[in-house]
Amino acid sequence: MTATDPYERFGAVPQFTLTSDDVAQDVPLDRAHWGAGGGGGDISPQLSWSGFPAETKSFAVTIHDPDAPTGSGFWHWAVYNIPASVTSLERGAGAEGGGDLPQGAAMLSNELGSKSFTGAGPPPGTGTHHYNIVVHALDVESLDLDPASTPAVLGFNAHFHSLARAVLTPVATAGDI
Repeated sequence: MTATDPYERFGAVPQFTLTSDDVAQDVPLDRAHWGAGGGGGDISPQLSWSGFPAETKSFAVTIHDPDAPTGSGFWHWAVYNIPASVTSLERGAGAEGGGDLPQGAAMLSNELGSKSFTGAGPPPGTGTHHYNIVVHALDVESLDLDPASTPAVLGFNAHFHSLARAVLTPVATAGDI
């Protein structure tokens, strides 16, 4: 497993490019992308992607913190059925209700039970947390998921339909803000 692809152990797929105006690889998250409980704004970062396979039919975006002291990590955001014609999400697209998401896209509930983005909030004493932002290029136009599914179920289904993926991993440590 590498620092740039947390899914590598499940079988290699081609990589494509994921960039952001708001976050960068191994760079601490800005306060806006922290959770409200940690003094932040719960604002999802701007994301742009390119170089994915021409046969891509849709995208899914997930943000997961594998370092959360839970044994299973912490899902911050899960969006799927993003049309293949969409190559970016604007800052704040993860607001409750998904009104700023592309037509057809759907959000699943995060670990706090909200269908929205929830920002970083590493508890004191748990070290540096890595926020794996992953864009999955899928070979299907839509994943038929129960709206009550968890982000892990999205990840499971995306695994079997991934043509390629892009990963960007900013970090946060309690006391950064």
